[in-house]
Amino acid sequence: MSSHPHFTFTDGSTLEAGTIFGIGKNYAAHAREMGGEVPASPMIFLKPPAALLADGGTVRCPAFSTNLHYEVEMVVVIGEDCADVPASKAASVIAGYGLGIDMTLRDVQAAAKQEGSPWAVAKGFRTSAPISRIIPASLFSSIPDFTLELAVNGTTRQQSSTTYMERSVAVLVEYLSAVFTLRKGDCIYTGTPEGVGRVVAGDVVTATMSAEAGAVGVPTLTLSVGIA
Repeated sequence: MSSHPHFTFTDGSTLEAGTIFGIGKNYAAHAREMGGEVPASPMIFLKPPAALLADGGTVRCPAFSTNLHYEVEMVVVIGEDCADVPASKAASVIAGYGLGIDMTLRDVQAAAKQEGSPWAVAKGFRTSAPISRIIPASLFSSIPDFTLELAVNGTTRQQSSTTYMERSVAVLVEYLSAVFTLRKGDCIYTGTPEGVGRVVAGDVVTATMSAEAGAVGVPTLTLSVGIA
């Protein structure tokens, strides 16, 4: 198997990972807790494939940051090369759905915002994209909604539903495929609900995602936090 980062599906299949597209401020309550509002157009940032971290791994906070935050999210994996996909056809290009955590160096991000600089370091550092196993899209008749929950050391910090996303998965696929050519293996971290916060070395973060229709089993995602 290639050493290149890859997604592992619940049926045992794998897919080489491509670009990670992150969506900012896609839940109104989270936008407000960050001191802003939902933007007029989708807010997009990127992470490299090497940022992915499998279930059970350890997030390494770089020594130059002292404020590491968690952001639980539904992740959509793209299953074919595509461009200009209308929202009505978005489900046809999705390979599967997973649970991710967008780890963010909040102090580094705040400094970048103040300077008008990109967020690449704050969002794309090594181990910044923990990811669960992926549920094949073929198990769903349409794009599903999920309940998301994240706990730190056993205490629930985030709990919400993807129904509260300001822009749906279909809308995000339409927008991204109109701007970029999406490739098989690319994925979308679709945004986080309210309740984000800091974790420190030694913390254990556990996230779960459950389908809101049907009885499809969804793997949990557990990780520890360390200092690089």
